[in-house]
Amino acid sequence: MDSNETFVHPSAVVHSKARLGTGVYVGPGSYVGEKVTINKNTRMNGNVWITGRTEIGKDCRFSPFSAIGTEPQDITYAGEDTLLRIGDRNVFREFMTIHRGTVKGGGKTVIGSDNYFMAYSHVAHDCDVGNGIIFTHAATIGGHVTVGDGANVGAATGVHQFCRIGRHSFIGGYSTITQDVLPFSKVAGGRPTLLYGLNAVGLKRMGYEKERISVLKHIFKIFFYSELNSLQALERIEKEIPPGEDRDEILRFVRTTKRGIVKKPSEKWEKDSE
Repeated sequence: MDSNETFVHPSAVVHSKARLGTGVYVGPGSYVGEKVTINKNTRMNGNVWITGRTEIGKDCRFSPFSAIGTEPQDITYAGEDTLLRIGDRNVFREFMTIHRGTVKGGGKTVIGSDNYFMAYSHVAHDCDVGNGIIFTHAATIGGHVTVGDGANVGAATGVHQFCRIGRHSFIGGYSTITQDVLPFSKVAGGRPTLLYGLNAVGLKRMGYEKERISVLKHIFKIFFYSELNSLQALERIEKEIPPGEDRDEILRFVRTTKRGIVKKPSEKWEKDSE
């Protein structure tokens, strides 16, 4: 097939009002609803379902049995015309699901670009998912969750409604997240979820320099491993660490939390910090 040619398999159903860009591929058994917009070179492999008022960017890939833009699983939803907006170059693997927003939650679910959603992962209504994020198999986020750029959500992890997953953080598999995860941190486990320190390996892979990582380690030791409460720790960080992108992001993140921060150190983190 020519890369500029739009292809719809004879067994697929595409509503006459749906908008398909150049180079879009709609595979066998797939469905595209009336209010769907799919941009250039996006590919739907067989048996993909895309419905609702859904806007999809370019160069995305949808594997079989993914269901995109379906109604939110919210008992207050009454058929309102809400939105799902998806950016560019995302990969959605088998049985992955994403729901549109609700009126009470702002009316839209938003997903950025360059994300990888593995099989059986789920994004609920009114979520705001950034860029360059990995959702491992069966990772599930509840409604109104925010996920920062470069985060990694481990296999079979469940994230409670209204939680925030900070930028470049790492959540281990089979975790239960009921509080906010600080940017750059590693957490894992369920009830309680434990802190495993700075996501140093991940930051190195993303090109963070040694000096920048060293500053973040200093911040983490003050916030997580001093005998200060959160407010006192923030004040000490402000005094000891010069203003900067990472420091200011952490201060802002903590000060705006509504569910609290995953803060209990694991025994390994305690030993490493001694």
